[in-house]
Amino acid sequence: MLYKFDGRQPTVGENTYVSVLAAVIGDVVIGADCYIGHGAILRGDYGRIEIGDGTAVEEGVIVHAPPDDTNRIGTKVTIGHGALVHGKYIGNQAVIGMGAILSIWSEIGEGSIIAEGAVVKMKQLIPPKVVAAGNPAKIVREITANDEEFWNMGKQLYIDLAKKYLDVGIHPVS
Repeated sequence: MLYKFDGRQPTVGENTYVSVLAAVIGDVVIGADCYIGHGAILRGDYGRIEIGDGTAVEEGVIVHAPPDDTNRIGTKVTIGHGALVHGKYIGNQAVIGMGAILSIWSEIGEGSIIAEGAVVKMKQLIPPKVVAAGNPAKIVREITANDEEFWNMGKQLYIDLAKKYLDVGIHPVS
């Protein structure tokens, strides 16, 4: 559901699926061909959230913006189930693993992978094209061609899923 708050209203790009079980509040701009999953919460109440085209915000994700600031999420980003994203920037093609935490003003470089359950601390910077894991998150290796191939397939899966949800819809069972 989309909610207006304090004069701020979400906008949603073409061919983007936003679950009726999601809450998108205030100053949130979602690009085209995105998937916003069931139970996701995007709070643009005292900051702005910008989400690029082709991005998947999976089920149970919480995205918030720092006060009077912008949380920018690039194009074709995957944010895994149950992640908490309160950062400043996630670069294009990045992957945020299930249950990961990106603390306030953290930044994730283009194409990087944050492992499941990792904790990126306040103002921590993760450079482009690396895998970071642990608490606090530490670089464990560089991205491989196999990583890119696998995640490009996964990103397309969610672009296609968004389209299918829009075309087919979901219907309550009585």
